[in-house]
Parts: sequence; structure tokens; C-alpha cells
Amino acid sequence: MSDMIKILAGSASLDFGKRVAAAYGSELVPVTTTRFSDGEFTVSIEETVRGKEVVIVQSTFPPTDNLFELLLLIDAAKRASAKRIIAVMPYFGFARQDRKDKPRVAIGAKLVANMLMAAGVDRVITMDLHADQIQGFFEVPVDHLYGSTLFLNHIKENFDLTNVCIATPDTGGTKRANTYAKALGVDMAICYKQREVANQVASMTVIGDVTGKDVIIVDDMCDTAGTLTKAAGLMKEYGANSVRAICTHGVLSGPAYDRIEDSVLTEFIIADTIPLKEGVPTSKIKVLPVHDMFAQVIKCLMSNESISSHFNF
Repeated sequence: MSDMIKILAGSASLDFGKRVAAAYGSELVPVTTTRFSDGEFTVSIEETVRGKEVVIVQSTFPPTDNLFELLLLIDAAKRASAKRIIAVMPYFGFARQDRKDKPRVAIGAKLVANMLMAAGVDRVITMDLHADQIQGFFEVPVDHLYGSTLFLNHIKENFDLTNVCIATPDTGGTKRANTYAKALGVDMAICYKQREVANQVASMTVIGDVTGKDVIIVDDMCDTAGTLTKAAGLMKEYGANSVRAICTHGVLSGPAYDRIEDSVLTEFIIADTIPLKEGVPTSKIKVLPVHDMFAQVIKCLMSNESISSHFNF
């Protein structure tokens, strides 16, 4: 089975790709990236992929070079006569641009979907899209995995559920938090926030009782950590015993690392869909690997088996 599949990875997800390949039972196909002095770059797949199932692993977090590298790899595989091209995108960038929420704005997520299909992708595997409807932007199959599969087990194994309260940092994550709370059989709290501009929270309040509780804030992604750390501080003010956070995608831009380190958070738990930066404070950050989940889904696809069990929230 492994002879018919070729797994390769972009430079942004090289380590993740190596672990996916190892979990699948193969090795990464070598890829060479050549950069010119003006910043332009090109990619070359250093092994034949003719007639093979090609899996390309790359998260598309900033800079946009990561997205364009994925597009180039897809195009290279298509022109090398690959049988099928599967893009494994642990983190799908531009997913926050999923609709027109004001006049004269782009729908970036749809544009990315169009570019991936134009490049020649036949299937996309991703995790915890910022908006579920992005799956409908594609005319090819999209396998949307849930980080909750991993996080719920972690919570059950490491916490006393009799004192746990699931929380959401904003009203947009109510559905996600409610699903966690129902699955665990615990209470839920909501942080209601008002923004004046993007990435800046004006005011927040808590809906629900968190007094004496071990609060776990759940979200799909964390960017500057401003909302998250403010929500954690607010939970403490309302009498929470401890506050932890679980986010699938640790985008962690700007002052995010310092904010997490200086916050009241006991622990910040993320998946490894985006690699941590080097030389930053990470004493409160715990990373849970999800490469095995992706490898299992790839195995099911290659053997034409059902992957429904991986979509259980």
C-alpha cells in the first residue's frame, strides 16, 4: 500500500509531515526549494510521482509564501502525472474571511479554495476550520477533522469533571463550548465581548457561574491572545478556582507568547498544527500531537474505508 502513496511536505510543516509519514509507515519524498535573490522561489519534487497518490502536507499560516508553496507543490505533482493529489492542511489560513461582513471586502477563504482547485488538488484534509461552511467553497471532497476528538480525551484523563466548567471567550464559540460541555456532562459559561477594532477588545462580561470551578476555555484558534487572556482574567475575577485554555491552532502572533506567560492561565493547550516559534516563553504551553489522526485518515482513504469515526465531535 505504501508504494502507491508519496507523502511530501512544504517547508512550513516539514516536521509535522515527517511524523505523518512515519505514522503512515513511509518516508517523506524529498523536495528542493530554490530561492532567487528577489524573493521568488520554485519547488522541485526529487522523486517520481507518476501514477501515485500524492499527499502534500502544509499548513498555510502567515506569511503567504506558505500558501503559495503549497500551490506550487500541487502544480508540480499535477505536471508530474500524479494519479491523485491530496492536500493535508492542518491549519487552513484565511479561514476568518468566510463572508462579506461589510461592503467591499474580499472573501479570502473562497479565494484560497479557488486557487487550490485551480492548481489541481483532488481532495483536502484539514482540521477545525474557523467556519464550517468553508467546506462548501470547494468542488472537491473536504475531510474536516475535529481537534475535540483529541482534547475531550485529554480532559477526561487529566481533570476531575465534577468541578470542571467549559467556557467560550466569545459568543461565536458558544456552539463549540456547548458541545464540549454536553460531551463531558459539565456546566458552561460564556464571555460576552465587544470590539472597537479587530484584535482589540473593548469590554467583556461573564454569563454563567464559574465560582470555585476549574474553568477550561475552548476555541478553534488563538492569534494575539488578547481576548483569551482577558477572558481568563475575568473568570478569575468571577471566582474561578483555576483557568486553562484549549485552542486547536496556536497562531500566536505579536505579543501572544508574553501575554500567555503573564496571564492567570495555569495551562494553554494547543495542537501541533502550527509549530511554536523558537526563543519565546512556552512554560505554560502544552502541545498535543495530531499527526497520528491525519495518518489514520490517509490510511482509510488509501484503502477506501470509512472515515466517519474521525468526525465524531
